[in-house]
Amino acid sequence: MKVELSRFRVKSGKSARVDEWLKMLNRNMGEIIPMLDREEMKLEVIFREMIGEEEYLYWFSVQGDTGSSANADADYPVGQQHVAFAEECLDHDFGMRDAQPQVIMVPKVVAEAMGWENPPNSAVPFQRKEFIKLRGR
Repeated sequence: MKVELSRFRVKSGKSARVDEWLKMLNRNMGEIIPMLDREEMKLEVIFREMIGEEEYLYWFSVQGDTGSSANADADYPVGQQHVAFAEECLDHDFGMRDAQPQVIMVPKVVAEAMGWENPPNSAVPFQRKEFIKLRGR
């Protein structure tokens, strides 16, 4: 399984559009679940935070190793809307900042339900550096 926590900065002036984006996702859960199934997404949570005057969105996810990428979601109308909102609202110059999973604690019954044989093995060795993914690079 892949365990990820990624941070994105919201473009200045786009907070109201992020409100609309997150409401759209919550309203369309029936269309979103098939996308998650195709991605082998066991869990995905979007967090929102203000640090000073800057707004951030965080994606926390647990995904099967052979799931399709989120880019495949463009086949679904709600996936197309999701991509359009991301393009409009996220600061791509800031990039996607990834944290490194160090300790993974999952009750046995939850791990079994997810088909996750050994959750602690999904932790990664810590590297003292930033992991920044910039689009197109």
